[in-house]
Amino acid sequence: MKITLTFSEDEKVEALQALNGSKWMCAMWELDQWLRGEAKYNETRSEKEIDLIYEIREKIREQLNENGINFNGI
Repeated sequence: MKITLTFSEDEKVEALQALNGSKWMCAMWELDQWLRGEAKYNETRSEKEIDLIYEIREKIREQLNENGINFNGI
């Protein structure tokens, strides 16, 4: 598959956003995995903190879904 994107000089920010989309996805994936590890393996976390971590992870997924994306890249 070949995709061509064309941006004008005035659309520099949009062009960089298009080019860096996969980097954003990787950053969100890493954040999600860190949160997962904190909730699952960090024994110093309180139950209240763990509940908040799961709430944050759910909010991340909710925001991704609302924007038509998920961690599978589909």
